[in-house]
Amino acid sequence: MDGQQGQESPTALALAQAHFKKGEYAEAEALYSAYIRQCACATSEGAARGSKCSPEDLATAFNNRGQIKYFRVDFYEAMDDYTSAIEVQPSFEVPYYNRGLILYRLGYFDDALEDFKKVLDLNPGFQDAVLSLKQTILDKEEKQRRNY
Repeated sequence: MDGQQGQESPTALALAQAHFKKGEYAEAEALYSAYIRQCACATSEGAARGSKCSPEDLATAFNNRGQIKYFRVDFYEAMDDYTSAIEVQPSFEVPYYNRGLILYRLGYFDDALEDFKKVLDLNPGFQDAVLSLKQTILDKEEKQRRNY
Protein backbone atom coordinates (compact mmCIF):
# COMPACT_ATOMS: atom_id res chain seq x y z
CA MET A 1 0.00 0.00 0.00
CA ASP A 2 2.97 2.26 0.48
CA GLY A 3 3.91 3.37 -3.05
CA GLN A 4 7.18 4.88 -4.10
CA GLN A 5 7.28 8.66 -3.67
CA GLY A 6 3.50 8.96 -3.85
CA GLN A 7 3.34 7.68 -7.43
CA GLU A 8 0.84 4.92 -6.71
CA SER A 9 -2.16 7.03 -5.71
CA PRO A 10 -2.25 9.52 -8.60
CA THR A 11 -1.79 6.65 -11.06
CA ALA A 12 -4.69 4.72 -9.51
CA LEU A 13 -6.85 7.83 -9.70
CA ALA A 14 -5.85 8.53 -13.32
CA LEU A 15 -6.72 4.94 -14.26
CA ALA A 16 -10.09 5.26 -12.51
CA GLN A 17 -10.74 8.52 -14.40
CA ALA A 18 -9.91 6.87 -17.73
CA HIS A 19 -12.38 4.03 -17.09
CA PHE A 20 -15.02 6.53 -15.91
CA LYS A 21 -14.68 8.59 -19.11
CA LYS A 22 -15.07 5.45 -21.24
CA GLY A 23 -18.24 4.48 -19.38
CA GLU A 24 -16.54 1.45 -17.83
CA TYR A 25 -18.23 2.08 -14.51
CA ALA A 26 -17.61 -1.21 -12.71
CA GLU A 27 -13.86 -0.90 -13.28
CA ALA A 28 -13.89 2.79 -12.39
CA GLU A 29 -15.86 2.20 -9.19
CA ALA A 30 -13.44 -0.50 -8.04
CA LEU A 31 -10.46 1.78 -8.71
CA TYR A 32 -12.08 4.78 -7.01
CA SER A 33 -12.86 2.60 -3.98
CA ALA A 34 -9.26 1.32 -3.90
CA TYR A 35 -7.96 4.90 -4.15
CA ILE A 36 -10.25 6.05 -1.32
CA ARG A 37 -9.11 3.13 0.87
CA GLN A 38 -5.49 3.93 0.01
CA CYS A 39 -5.99 7.53 1.10
CA ALA A 40 -7.62 6.43 4.35
CA CYS A 41 -4.65 4.16 5.06
CA ALA A 42 -2.15 6.88 4.19
CA THR A 43 -3.74 9.35 6.61
CA SER A 44 -4.12 6.80 9.40
CA GLU A 45 -0.55 5.53 9.03
CA GLY A 46 0.77 8.93 9.95
CA ALA A 47 0.99 12.25 8.24
CA ALA A 48 4.70 12.55 9.05
CA ARG A 49 5.57 11.09 5.66
CA GLY A 50 3.17 13.41 3.87
CA SER A 51 -0.14 12.24 2.51
CA LYS A 52 -0.20 11.07 -1.09
CA CYS A 53 -3.82 12.10 -1.44
CA SER A 54 -4.68 15.71 -2.01
CA PRO A 55 -8.13 16.82 -0.77
CA GLU A 56 -9.00 17.73 -4.38
CA ASP A 57 -8.18 14.25 -5.66
CA LEU A 58 -9.95 12.49 -2.82
CA ALA A 59 -13.04 14.68 -3.23
CA THR A 60 -13.03 13.94 -6.97
CA ALA A 61 -12.81 10.21 -6.29
CA PHE A 62 -15.78 10.36 -3.90
CA ASN A 63 -17.78 12.56 -6.29
CA ASN A 64 -17.16 10.36 -9.33
CA ARG A 65 -17.87 7.17 -7.41
CA GLY A 66 -21.11 8.87 -6.33
CA GLN A 67 -21.91 9.52 -10.00
CA ILE A 68 -21.54 5.82 -10.76
CA LYS A 69 -23.92 4.97 -7.92
CA TYR A 70 -26.31 7.65 -9.19
CA PHE A 71 -26.29 6.04 -12.65
CA ARG A 72 -27.26 2.74 -10.93
CA VAL A 73 -30.08 4.60 -9.11
CA ASP A 74 -28.44 3.90 -5.74
CA PHE A 75 -29.40 7.38 -4.61
CA TYR A 76 -28.68 7.10 -0.90
CA GLU A 77 -25.26 5.53 -1.47
CA ALA A 78 -24.50 8.24 -4.04
CA MET A 79 -25.49 10.95 -1.55
CA ASP A 80 -23.14 9.39 1.02
CA ASP A 81 -20.26 9.73 -1.45
CA TYR A 82 -21.22 13.30 -2.35
CA THR A 83 -21.35 14.16 1.35
CA SER A 84 -17.91 12.59 1.85
CA ALA A 85 -16.57 14.66 -1.06
CA ILE A 86 -17.98 17.80 0.58
CA GLU A 87 -16.44 16.90 3.95
CA VAL A 88 -13.03 16.43 2.32
CA GLN A 89 -13.23 19.62 0.24
CA PRO A 90 -16.05 21.98 1.29
CA SER A 91 -15.22 24.46 -1.51
CA PHE A 92 -15.91 21.87 -4.28
CA GLU A 93 -19.29 22.88 -5.69
CA VAL A 94 -19.99 19.85 -7.91
CA PRO A 95 -20.90 17.37 -5.14
CA TYR A 96 -23.33 19.91 -3.64
CA TYR A 97 -24.98 20.15 -7.05
CA ASN A 98 -25.09 16.38 -7.51
CA ARG A 99 -26.50 15.80 -4.04
CA GLY A 100 -29.03 18.57 -4.64
CA LEU A 101 -30.26 16.82 -7.79
CA ILE A 102 -30.93 13.62 -5.87
CA LEU A 103 -32.62 15.47 -3.02
CA TYR A 104 -34.79 17.22 -5.61
CA ARG A 105 -35.70 13.93 -7.30
CA LEU A 106 -36.62 12.44 -3.94
CA GLY A 107 -38.85 15.42 -3.14
CA TYR A 108 -36.67 16.89 -0.38
CA PHE A 109 -37.04 20.37 -1.81
CA ASP A 110 -35.79 22.32 1.23
CA ASP A 111 -32.58 20.29 1.38
CA ALA A 112 -32.14 20.55 -2.39
CA LEU A 113 -32.58 24.32 -2.18
CA GLU A 114 -29.81 24.50 0.44
CA ASP A 115 -27.42 22.55 -1.78
CA PHE A 116 -28.19 24.57 -4.91
CA LYS A 117 -27.76 27.83 -2.98
CA LYS A 118 -24.41 26.60 -1.66
CA VAL A 119 -23.28 25.81 -5.22
CA LEU A 120 -24.12 29.35 -6.26
CA ASP A 121 -22.34 30.81 -3.21
CA LEU A 122 -19.22 28.95 -4.33
CA ASN A 123 -19.67 29.50 -8.06
CA PRO A 124 -22.28 32.11 -9.10
CA GLY A 125 -21.76 31.22 -12.77
CA PHE A 126 -22.86 27.56 -12.39
CA GLN A 127 -25.80 27.77 -14.82
CA ASP A 128 -27.20 24.29 -14.21
CA ALA A 129 -27.45 25.16 -10.52
CA VAL A 130 -29.28 28.40 -11.36
CA LEU A 131 -31.84 26.43 -13.38
CA SER A 132 -32.14 23.69 -10.77
CA LEU A 133 -32.68 26.23 -8.01
CA LYS A 134 -35.47 27.94 -9.99
CA GLN A 135 -37.14 24.61 -10.78
CA THR A 136 -36.92 23.46 -7.17
CA ILE A 137 -38.57 26.67 -5.97
CA LEU A 138 -41.38 26.27 -8.51
CA ASP A 139 -41.96 22.61 -7.64
CA LYS A 140 -41.90 23.32 -3.92
CA GLU A 141 -44.52 26.05 -4.38
CA GLU A 142 -46.64 23.73 -6.53
CA LYS A 143 -46.43 20.98 -3.91
CA GLN A 144 -47.51 23.45 -1.20
CA ARG A 145 -50.46 24.61 -3.32
CA ARG A 146 -51.63 21.02 -3.85
CA ASN A 147 -51.39 20.14 -0.17
CA TYR A 148 -53.63 23.01 0.94
